[in-house]
Amino acid sequence: MTTPALTRRSSLAPLFSERDPFFTPFFDRFLTWDPFRAGSPSEDLTSRTWMPPVDVRETDEAYLLSAELPGLTKDDIQITFENGVLRLSGERRFEKDEQKDNYHRIERAYGSFNRSFTLGSGVDPSKVNAAFKDGVLTITVPKTPETKPRKIAIS
Repeated sequence: MTTPALTRRSSLAPLFSERDPFFTPFFDRFLTWDPFRAGSPSEDLTSRTWMPPVDVRETDEAYLLSAELPGLTKDDIQITFENGVLRLSGERRFEKDEQKDNYHRIERAYGSFNRSFTLGSGVDPSKVNAAFKDGVLTITVPKTPETKPRKIAIS
């Protein structure tokens, strides 16, 4: 009686690719995917979208939103407030001179962005204030007097 010959494989990929054609293309893309890569230099970066990080905090007096928008100017940003929803939008454009620059990697995100924040009806839209300094946009949305917390004395 002869024993079957055992073969040793140096990699599991050939084993799976022989049985499942989905495995290799999917895992090749997965294993070579770089989350920090915004695209190749030849990719159209103006059609991309990105989402700037925004911190939202609440005080007794107002809601405070701080958005990181490096590389933008105040003219690149639009802020609207309607029906209790604060909308922040804009665009960061990729400007390159192909004659001078030879990009090998582009990690910063470019393109348009839209963020919406529901703040409810207890705010005063006429007193919304925005300031932009060092790439950080700070928006202050004051609360109306009836929504501010108040201490109630016990009798």
